[in-house]
Amino acid sequence: MKEESVSEPVVLEIATTAQHFSEILALQKENLYSEISVEQQQQQGFVFAEHNLELLEKMADHLPQVIAISDHKVIGYNLAMAVSLRNELQSLVPMFDEFERCSYHNRKLTSYDYMVGGQVCVHQGFRGQGLLRQLYHETRNRIYESYELCVTEISARNVNSLKVHQKMGFEIIGTYRDEKELWHVVAWDLKKKNAIV
Repeated sequence: MKEESVSEPVVLEIATTAQHFSEILALQKENLYSEISVEQQQQQGFVFAEHNLELLEKMADHLPQVIAISDHKVIGYNLAMAVSLRNELQSLVPMFDEFERCSYHNRKLTSYDYMVGGQVCVHQGFRGQGLLRQLYHETRNRIYESYELCVTEISARNVNSLKVHQKMGFEIIGTYRDEKELWHVVAWDLKKKNAIV
């Protein structure tokens, strides 16, 4: 008789090991827009930026990189990036340039202490369970004292991701087009009551 495998509960941790970082990169690769079909992109969402081990380690030196673990494997992550790393990933420079033009509640974004939502991703088999929200809140709970806002960008055609972020409380504060995509710049007020769980 075949035994049914029962997966372990999902646990949120901070990425600290080479194994964690390599599993983040593997999950990222599985969900890169360039690796999946247009149909998959529309149904499941996708990620754009492609990190490497060196950059992840550098990001982890500045801010906690929250991961979701199940059965000893990374099945979700929320990368956090300090503004001081703006030139570390060339593909993100236009995003940082746009941030400098944006305002949040009638104040220039640059007048806030903000961190950048570096990328969030959940394994396909674990979607629809509120994990993205949990990942963001775990990050928020760990950096809340130091930052007022979490700011990121979402491709306009990544409709699922935009909906989930807006449901969480992210607000669109700008829209721009680069050579590839139309992007929405979104901000999440880390000090709002509904941001605290």
